[in-house]
Amino acid sequence: MLETALREDALTATPGGFELRLGLPWIRSMPLASVTGLAVAIDGVPVAPGELAVVLGSRRVSSDALEAEAGWWFVQDRLVLAGRRELGPGPHAVAIEFQLMVPYLQARPGSPLVLPFHLSAQLELDRAPVPSVSRDVA
Repeated sequence: MLETALREDALTATPGGFELRLGLPWIRSMPLASVTGLAVAIDGVPVAPGELAVVLGSRRVSSDALEAEAGWWFVQDRLVLAGRRELGPGPHAVAIEFQLMVPYLQARPGSPLVLPFHLSAQLELDRAPVPSVSRDVA
């Protein structure tokens, strides 16, 4: 699960920034509302919350607004994170942290299981796409 969360083609340049495609590091599809505390750092520099958005089809929502979303993050799909920081060509150290609330499992009575994730990889900007059936979460 973790080894496919940040594929080698996950980091792409966009006009005025970047997009980072994140695979779900869990065994089942999850509601978007179960993702909290999303944080990204590129080359050791955190992306400010106001500079980070989640792309859902034609909409951009702030990373902390996912809890209000009714959509789903399917296992095979990629959650697109968009940042307003231009990156130079070549490799970049990427780190992502977030929590995933698993609504159907309890940590203790009355409290859902919350899993912390920390993913990191050395990713080259605009690497050739890896053949896949993945789609972007919409």
